[in-house]
Amino acid sequence: MSCKLEIQKLYEQWIEAWNRRDAEGMAALFGEEGVQIGYDGSMAIGQEAILSHLAPIFESHPTAPYVTKVKDIRFLGSDIAFLRAIAGMVPPGESDIETSVNAHHTVVAVRKDNHWFIELFQNTPAQFHGRPELVEAMTIELRELLS
Repeated sequence: MSCKLEIQKLYEQWIEAWNRRDAEGMAALFGEEGVQIGYDGSMAIGQEAILSHLAPIFESHPTAPYVTKVKDIRFLGSDIAFLRAIAGMVPPGESDIETSVNAHHTVVAVRKDNHWFIELFQNTPAQFHGRPELVEAMTIELRELLS
């Protein structure tokens, strides 16, 4: 498997774990000191903190699954990579993307002992203040993945 495919698979595993509401599975994808920055700006550092942050979310909220599209994967060295994706969410019981929570996902991955781990995952709102055409363009691109 090529390194780009390995990075894409790592991200897809994170998305799949979120969509399964699997806090343990998500935390396990991070390096020991990996950082997760959530949509609301909350930050957790390290697998235990990430697990402690995510578990109550899944226990007490009906989280929406992600629909994502990887836009770019670049290598910053032989053992460090950068992934950029766009993301939307389909609320439980709905069939369309909720545009108010569209986001950009950024992942920095590091290879240790021939295994890739997430060192940084950042979920940034993509609200494009004052530019509704950009929200619509992103939403259209993500909707194509629903069919």
